[in-house]
Amino acid sequence: MDTVISSPHETSARGRGSAPAPAAYGPVRLFFNGLRYFGKAFVAAAFALCLTVSGTAAAKDLTILALGDSLTAGYGLAAQDGFTARLEAALREYGVAARVINAGVSGDTSAGGLSRLDWLMAEKPDLVIVELGANDGLRGIDPAETRRNIDAILTRTNRGETRVLLTGMLAPPNLGREYTDAFNEIFPELAERHKVLLYPFFLEGVVARPGLNLPDGIHPNEKGVRVIVERILPYVLHALGEQ
Repeated sequence: MDTVISSPHETSARGRGSAPAPAAYGPVRLFFNGLRYFGKAFVAAAFALCLTVSGTAAAKDLTILALGDSLTAGYGLAAQDGFTARLEAALREYGVAARVINAGVSGDTSAGGLSRLDWLMAEKPDLVIVELGANDGLRGIDPAETRRNIDAILTRTNRGETRVLLTGMLAPPNLGREYTDAFNEIFPELAERHKVLLYPFFLEGVVARPGLNLPDGIHPNEKGVRVIVERILPYVLHALGEQ
C-alpha cells in the first residue's frame, strides 16, 4: 500500500484533527475510479454485491421454537437465567446466530401444548424443541393420551424445512411400574416413528440434586439451567446441522 503524506499547507487547510487517516480514502477512491471507468455497470455490480452479502448475513439467523411447560418457561428465574435465554446465549457463543422463542407455559400438559401449536408455527421456525410431558406424569394422565398429543405435535412440526428435537421425560416412580413403563416408552418410540432427534431426559444431571434446583425440588435453579443447556447444546447443534 502506498503511503500518502499531506503537506503542511494541506493539513492546515483541513483543520487540526479533522482529517481522517489516509487509509480511509482508499475505498472512496476505488469507488469513484470504478464509476469513472465502468459507469453504470460498476454501480449495478456493487449494488448486487451488497444485496448478496446482506442476504447471506440474513440467512444465518435461525429461529428456534421451544414448546414446553415451566421447565422451558423458566419458572422462578429471572428472564436472562431461563432455559431459552441461556440456550440462545450458548448458541451465539458457539457462533450460531439464533433467536430462541420461549413458548413455555407453566403447568402446561401435552394437550395444552398441542392446542396452541398452530399459531406458534406461524413463526416458521427452523427448529422446534418439544419439551412436554412432565405435568402429564405429575397428574397421572393416561400415558395413551400423552402419546396421542405428542404424536400429533410431532406430525404438525416435523414437515417441510422445519427440524424437530424431542426431549424425553420420566414419570414419577410413585405411580407404579406399569404406569412408569408405559409413560417412559412414549418418547423414544415416537422419536423413532417420526425420525426426529431425541434428547433422552430433559432434566438429566439435575433431577434430585438440591444444589441445582429451587426449594420446591422440581424446577432447576440458575445453576441447574446451565447444566441442562450444556448437556442439550450438542443435540441442538446436531439438529441444526452445525455438528
